[in-house]
Amino acid sequence: MATDVAKELAALQRMSVAALREKYAEVFGETTTTGNRTWLVRRIAWRIQALAEGDLSERARQRAAELARDADLRIVAPRQKPVPVAAGPTRTVTREVAPAGDTRLPPPGSVITRKYKGTVVQVKVLSDGFEYAGERYASLSAVAKAVTGSHCNGFLFFRLNKAGAA
Repeated sequence: MATDVAKELAALQRMSVAALREKYAEVFGETTTTGNRTWLVRRIAWRIQALAEGDLSERARQRAAELARDADLRIVAPRQKPVPVAAGPTRTVTREVAPAGDTRLPPPGSVITRKYKGTVVQVKVLSDGFEYAGERYASLSAVAKAVTGSHCNGFLFFRLNKAGAA
């Protein structure tokens, strides 16, 4: 391989995708819209080497064509799966939807009480969070952190998990 071909191949690795597209148009004589850098580098490198050292021999081309003719090609397209048809008119059923809240929590308006280090901690359950000491919190864990000063699971701290529920 000539040194100028080796330099060109090394330069491909440093090119941007836009520069590779320009180089592709230069060596192939047609443009490309692909942004796949690896594919561009490989195709351009192959073309540069083929132009410098010669393409496939006529014997190799004939053998490739022979192999392609002998390949098992699909002649009939695969059958499409049947589309299920609705078995009649659709009906709409109306029913009340259960709230999507956590089942471990008491309903809004309830007060969760827990003794902690000699004081009684009372948290009011709101529809969109919790209230403790006049401040609103988004989660029980945030309340537990405000009480203890360190992060801990709010359900475990207030003993609302299934294992610790009384």
